[in-house]
Amino acid sequence: MRFHTRKWIKPEDLNANETLFGGRLLEWIDEEAALYSIVQLENSKVVTKYMSEIDFQASAKQGDIIEIGVEVVAFGKASLTLSAEVRNMMTRETIITISNIVMVNIGPNGKPLPHGKIQVEYVKDRL
Repeated sequence: MRFHTRKWIKPEDLNANETLFGGRLLEWIDEEAALYSIVQLENSKVVTKYMSEIDFQASAKQGDIIEIGVEVVAFGKASLTLSAEVRNMMTRETIITISNIVMVNIGPNGKPLPHGKIQVEYVKDRL
């Protein structure tokens, strides 16, 4: 798992229990999955189709730093399936895991568009 993004937990990220609000965390994961997919599929029109069971294992509190990791599970004809993990850099605990996030490549007509990709590509290899 490659961890690409770090977030600092601020007061506006907390729930009534003074811990990281799950909805905020899911927003960050969805954004990370979209950014990863856009780079992999070389198309800025990518949408989230599905997220599998979400397993909250721990939390974070104000001032903690978390990191978000994603990796490719599979390439579909017009989709990319990712897994995600978020961990607390302060406590080293895993906060959440998601086994499958399906992102769909979208064409100019708003319909799924085959992307022709079969393996992970790194930007440095495209240059």
